[in-house]
Amino acid sequence: MLLGVWADQAGVFLAWLCAITTVVFAVPITFFPLRWARLMRWRIPADTQLTVYFGRCLGLFILILEGLMARAAWSGEGRVWVFEQLAAVFACMVALHVYGALRREQPWTETAEIGVYSVCLLLTLACFPLPA
Repeated sequence: MLLGVWADQAGVFLAWLCAITTVVFAVPITFFPLRWARLMRWRIPADTQLTVYFGRCLGLFILILEGLMARAAWSGEGRVWVFEQLAAVFACMVALHVYGALRREQPWTETAEIGVYSVCLLLTLACFPLPA
């Protein structure tokens, strides 16, 4: 059974996940959404105000989750809830990226993220804290 097989590493997993995703996704999307989009090979529309707005909204949502991950990693507070949220986010991101790939609506970098999010989902499930 995969669920919780590495539950004793839940805090370490959250700390690393938080650090990496803050640097790679949350901060760039929040503060430099168009640069991040270009790096990910998205075509940028002529009118970018809505794109920037949505990028910043998404980035702030990710930063909120990062803060909750950090708290759960260091104090243990809300750890199960954070893992539930992460499992839901990663499962939805896999589905969203598969949908985009099937419709051929995204650059190859986004299609490659299917594997990244799948691994993140499996690691989240493996490190899921189980009740004693």
